Amino acid sequence: MENQQLEEQMTAEELAQKKEEMLSFYTESLPYLEAQYKYEELLMKLDEVRFKRTSIQMQFAMMMQGGPSEEELEELEKQAAGSNMDIDEPKAPGRKLKKS
Repeated sequence: MENQQLEEQMTAEELAQKKEEMLSFYTESLPYLEAQYKYEELLMKLDEVRFKRTSIQMQFAMMMQGGPSEEELEELEKQAAGSNMDIDEPKAPGRKLKKS
């Protein structure tokens, strides 16, 4: 709204001069903006390549780690079986159930 009031107060010559100044400002800024665009685009490409490389390294590490060996699996099964034997029924301390 303020711009409209300013335009109304400006003469046609002043308005034309202001437009010319704006055009020259934007025209002179273009090389800097293009350079910034190229810079940001290269940074983005670098980030993509780094992400892909890291993903591949993680996949490779997981593949090399592999699963547990047969001995480890047997040990885990024994531990699981032993823990199941320990848990029968919960007993309340000091109270016994009546058998009917």
